Amino acid sequence: MKLPIIITPGENGWIVAECPAIPGCISQGKTKEEAIENIKEAIEGCILTRKEMGLPPVEEIAELEVAL
Repeated sequence: MKLPIIITPGENGWIVAECPAIPGCISQGKTKEEAIENIKEAIEGCILTRKEMGLPPVEEIAELEVAL
């Protein structure tokens, strides 16, 4: 399964990684690579928890075109 992630700079030089398809699924790392590895683990845990709760593994993500 491929999921989108958002990577942003956090506080004190940490890198924050978030999966918008799974509300509340967020992690961080000291480097971009570490943040990506950590979000992979967080995604796996979140999906398992959502299944146990009877929720779909991920929420629907849609793209929208806007004129700027």
